[in-house]
Amino acid sequence: MVWDVLRDIVSARVAESGREALDIVDVGGGTGGLAVPFAALGHNVTVVDPSPDALAAAQRRAAEAGARLTAVQGEAASLDGVVGAKAADLVICHNVLEYVDSPADAMTAIAAVLRPSATVSVLAANAVAAVLHRALAGRFAEARQLLEGHTGHAGHAGHAGHAAAEPPRRFTLPSLTALIEAAASISAVSEAAGLRPGEAHGLRIFSGLVPGAQLEGDASRTEALRALEAAAAATPPLRDIAAQLHVLGHR
Repeated sequence: MVWDVLRDIVSARVAESGREALDIVDVGGGTGGLAVPFAALGHNVTVVDPSPDALAAAQRRAAEAGARLTAVQGEAASLDGVVGAKAADLVICHNVLEYVDSPADAMTAIAAVLRPSATVSVLAANAVAAVLHRALAGRFAEARQLLEGHTGHAGHAGHAGHAAAEPPRRFTLPSLTALIEAAASISAVSEAAGLRPGEAHGLRIFSGLVPGAQLEGDASRTEALRALEAAAAATPPLRDIAAQLHVLGHR
């Protein structure tokens, strides 16, 4: 679903700008799961990630796909210094805000990189889902801790291909939207300009709740679940309890 949303955004931007090749920045893009497909379509894609190993893997994946991309070691909070101000038509920021020192600083740097009419795609872990899943698993004390704003037993492993662990930071849809709105860059006339929140979707609304035994070996039920997820992705309040929240921000 995220790929479809981003592909439509890129297609609309191409039509609007008259440029066949857009400038796309994938911050925290790791091994290039989204960056390589866009590079294969002929766009100018830059992956910015703190891990040299992940960047090397992205380059290998791009070479195997016959695509070219730029890999730069760097952090989200210094993105504007890495790729330059007003340098991107699309910034992808997926599974990054959970791990950075300051989500506000990261979003400010991203806002500075966006051109007029450009878009940022933000994907982040949902605090509501974490509470719900723990309660359904009988881990009531942990659910209450998360509900009260604590991180519980969250780990600190990195994203983008690093060892999986629970993220140390989670967001609700209102808090993620507010973070995007508050992101500011300094324009040529030194005025702060925030981003405008756009579409919001929920990913994995039911997948973490349905017992695996109900799907095992049954392709038709698996496909029915996938179709249900797609139908509910933009439907509140179901969207708001998804494991991950996908929100667009527009310059």
